[in-house]
Amino acid sequence: MKYMMFVCTDTEPDTDQTPGTDIDVWVTENDAAGRRLMGFELAPSTSATTVRVRNGELLVSDGPFAETKEVIVGFDILECADLDEAIEVARAHPMARDGRIELRPYLPPRTS
Repeated sequence: MKYMMFVCTDTEPDTDQTPGTDIDVWVTENDAAGRRLMGFELAPSTSATTVRVRNGELLVSDGPFAETKEVIVGFDILECADLDEAIEVARAHPMARDGRIELRPYLPPRTS
């Protein structure tokens, strides 16, 4: 099953000072196991462009639309047997301690 893993900042990171997993180690291990299909760090949220259409009018604004302190800083696409495996993969990501991870399963393709 495929999962989109959003890597986010958080205003309340873990206070445990024990060293966590190095991101390069996490990437290498999950790439080698075939669980990480793709992933990228994103440019700062200040470089975001928000696109909306309201009443047929195109509205384009700079920066993120959501007014929040937590922002998505990267993503990974995972291929896991089930949600339990995806949770274990996310748990080992460094940002699970410094930020937060959101997992979302892919929906099946729509049929007309």
